[in-house]
Amino acid sequence: MKLAVVGGGSTYTPELIDGFARLHDTLPVTELVLIDPATDRLELIGGLARRILARQEHPGLVTTTADLDAGVDGADAVLLQLRIGGQASRLQDETWPLECGCVGQETTGAGGLAKALRTVPVVLDIAERVRRTNPDAWIIDFTNPVGIVTRALLQAGHKAVGLCNVAIGLQRKFAALLDLAPGDIHLDHVGLNHLTWELGVRRGGPDGEDLLPGLLAAHGEAIAGDLRLPRAVLDRLGVVPSYYLRYFYAHDEVVRELGTKPSRAAEVAAMERELLALYGDPALDEKPALLAKRGGAFYSEAAVDLAASLLGDGGPALQVVNTYNNGTLPFLPDDAVVEVQARVDASGPRPLPAPRLDPLYAGLVSHVTAYEDLALDAALRGGRERVFKALLAHPLVGQYDLAEGLTDRLLAHNKEHLAWA
Repeated sequence: MKLAVVGGGSTYTPELIDGFARLHDTLPVTELVLIDPATDRLELIGGLARRILARQEHPGLVTTTADLDAGVDGADAVLLQLRIGGQASRLQDETWPLECGCVGQETTGAGGLAKALRTVPVVLDIAERVRRTNPDAWIIDFTNPVGIVTRALLQAGHKAVGLCNVAIGLQRKFAALLDLAPGDIHLDHVGLNHLTWELGVRRGGPDGEDLLPGLLAAHGEAIAGDLRLPRAVLDRLGVVPSYYLRYFYAHDEVVRELGTKPSRAAEVAAMERELLALYGDPALDEKPALLAKRGGAFYSEAAVDLAASLLGDGGPALQVVNTYNNGTLPFLPDDAVVEVQARVDASGPRPLPAPRLDPLYAGLVSHVTAYEDLALDAALRGGRERVFKALLAHPLVGQYDLAEGLTDRLLAHNKEHLAWA
């Protein structure tokens, strides 16, 4: 089994390699190709990847290349983990929206739109080259904004599934709080990428006992602390929102905070320099503890489980993925991309029937879906007016003067990445 990782020079990659090494029985990878134009980083990470596999006595071959077409040739699955513009563009995404009093974040709000505009054309070009080289390969997208990028891939007819680590992170956290094995926890996880709620926490499977009320009663303070929301908010909702909902539920508070501390991009850039120095140590043969602070927790387990379901010969497995709605949330178009529990096998994901989404959440999901429609249109066709309309439609913007100012800044900071700008 051959897997290719586009963006293999990312400092995330050793997390992924660690999962491949530990979970060889689940996903028997024989060849792993790391693809990245940043050859200096790629060689550091490729060397560490080989040492991690050797430590676990994994027989797989690790190769590295800057040649996309050669790297994906013959791959059974291609994982996308890209950041177009690098941490420098992320820093901009987190900074210029604050000048307009709006949240600065790389997947939400104006910064998230900028990332989508930079990313969608590149991802579609990669996917088309994969299709020419190997039309049967699955594309697993971990590149943000996952919902918009996955929809672009699906609309273009690619065999694609979007993946995020929020659900698996919550599953692991709840399992620990409940003193259960992670596999015994099933989440009623419903919404869009980075806009989800856990409506139930079930023992054993989708029809199991709902443990969420007891979980909130016993551990609500700890969960609220992780989400950085007041405990009273969780008690009133009776569900657990994704931590990204704080950008909506406490927008002005977040903007004030972001204006008084170093950006996450600056923190990550410093962390990446330290990680790359560690990766260059020939004695290092496991992922360093510092990597846990980089983000992407449990990404490797989620990626292994998804790839194993798509490529394996076993029966379908349940996993939270990003895929076409197809009636799952009846108030959304079928071609919207939702993030829900699905049965996944070699034919792809099939969403489970979703619990009814209360209007309190369904309204926001509908609003953000409309924004994503306009954002994808702007990413595919370009044009200042399309960017303005997408921003005007976003629930964190919604005023024409803000949309005008944000449009000007977005275009000024992204000219080198937008062919039409």
